[in-house]
Amino acid sequence: MSKNKYAVGLLFLFAGAVILLGKLGLFAFIGTNFWPLFVLIPGILLHVLFFGRLLPPLVLVPGAILTINAFIFFFCIAFGWSNMQYLWPFFILGVALGLYEYHLFEMSHPKYPLTIAMILALIAVSFFVIMAFWGWGLYIIAVLLLAIGAWLIAGKRARW
Repeated sequence: MSKNKYAVGLLFLFAGAVILLGKLGLFAFIGTNFWPLFVLIPGILLHVLFFGRLLPPLVLVPGAILTINAFIFFFCIAFGWSNMQYLWPFFILGVALGLYEYHLFEMSHPKYPLTIAMILALIAVSFFVIMAFWGWGLYIIAVLLLAIGAWLIAGKRARW
C-alpha cells in the first residue's frame, strides 16, 4: 500500500467520522453547552501571560472580566437563563475584580483603580441585594423602614 492511499484512507475516515458525529448532534451539543469556553480560555490565558511576566498588569482587567463572565454563562447554561435577572450584578463585580487585581499587582499600586473597584463592588453588591429582595423582600424592607422611622419618632418624643 502506498503512502498516498493510506493518507487518503485516513482522510476519508476522518471526514466520515466528523459528518457522522455532526449528524448525531455532538457538535450542536458542544456548541450549545460549552461555548463559554471561548470566553473563559482568553481570560485565563491573560492571567497566565501576566504571571509568566509576558504582559503588563493592565491585562488583568479584561482577564478578570472574561473569566467572571464565563462562569456566569456556565451557571446560566446549567441552571437556566432566567437566573440572569439575579446574576447581572456580577458583570459589574467582574470589572471591580479586574481593577482590584490591577491595583494589587501593579508595582506602583495606583489608588484610582482601587477606588473605582471599591465603588463598583459596592454598587454591584447593592444591586445584588436589591435583586434578591425584589419580590417579597421589598415589603420586608418597607416594613423595616416604617418600623425604624416610628421608633425614631417615638424615641425622640420619649426623651422630651
